[in-house]
Amino acid sequence: MHEDEQHGPLAGFTVGVTAARRAGEFGALLERRGAAVLHAPALRILPLADDSELLAATRRIVDSAPEVVVATTAVGFRGWIEAAHGWGLGDRLLKALRGTELLARGPKVKGAIRAAGLTEAWSPASESMAEVLDRLLDEGVEGRRIALQLHGEPLPGFSDSLRAAGAEVVAVPVYRWVDPEDIAPLDRLLDITPARGLDALTFTSAPAAASLLGRAEKRGLVPELLSALRDDVLVACVGPVTALPLQARGIDTVQPERFRLAPLVQLLCDELPSRALMLPIAGHRVEIRGHAAIVDGELRPVPPAAMALLHTLARRPGWVVARADLLRALPGSGTDEHAVETAMARLRTSLGAPRLIQTVVKRGYRLALDPTGDSPDVSPAC
Repeated sequence: MHEDEQHGPLAGFTVGVTAARRAGEFGALLERRGAAVLHAPALRILPLADDSELLAATRRIVDSAPEVVVATTAVGFRGWIEAAHGWGLGDRLLKALRGTELLARGPKVKGAIRAAGLTEAWSPASESMAEVLDRLLDEGVEGRRIALQLHGEPLPGFSDSLRAAGAEVVAVPVYRWVDPEDIAPLDRLLDITPARGLDALTFTSAPAAASLLGRAEKRGLVPELLSALRDDVLVACVGPVTALPLQARGIDTVQPERFRLAPLVQLLCDELPSRALMLPIAGHRVEIRGHAAIVDGELRPVPPAAMALLHTLARRPGWVVARADLLRALPGSGTDEHAVETAMARLRTSLGAPRLIQTVVKRGYRLALDPTGDSPDVSPAC
């Protein structure tokens, strides 16, 4: 049996989830593949059934139907129709929409449109708003009224491009993103990420990414957060629009070809194991992951302090690492080198093979790298 079939491709990795909507589904997909999941919603979605902006936009549309309506999300489209019915405008809105060119961003939106008794004129195979924009611009939009159903974010690039080409854009804000009711999980995520307690951080909306960066700004954690996200933590986004606030800060991101949760999970399953370090140590095959090691195919969870020592030793496999350097690597490191000995004892116990780590008297510790091990960082201990 392949190792990943025994314990899952994400076993030993911790993944941060910032999503508010569908977070349970996303987290379950990750956990089924072995990941430890830290959920910290960066935002919450506030329905605008009583909001004057949505009511005003709906009245504009029922009084004078636009030529084109772009529906971006199923939950947003359904929420709009429900809100209109609550105001006594539902039938008039549906009548207005029947006379428009109704564009659906993806299959879920098509389902919501058809459930309302309407029929979409077109939907892009890519589920991309960029393809919707290209179609509209190719058709020509000068002098046309286009209604854009929003879902929490204003899509400024989309709207600005249409206006620049001569269209009148009617924004239909069905939901608004606001701060989470409980900010503590997000603050915990912001504390853990700079400490490298995460292996990957995921985003499913641009507002969530912007919110996390904004909260880090308020807490004075931006330099530490950016350092972690640029150097050590894999940042995975559901699509290119979601990645924009992060890329503006110089953070590299990975994205699946299809902008959905399942491909995003598969991307993590491909990327995270490829970043793990594989070493031949003391006759054993050891793979070092985020919060666990796989020793001869067996997953061995390791406590955080002990894991910090293992990562430090693995950066220079075969070399002696001084106790003082190991002490600095410990979370909340103090000045007592006895803490290193305690954490080292736990590390050896967790790995189940004490000879993987050698004590070099009066100098420190080293991974007992096999002399046949092919590693660019290998150098014999002196």
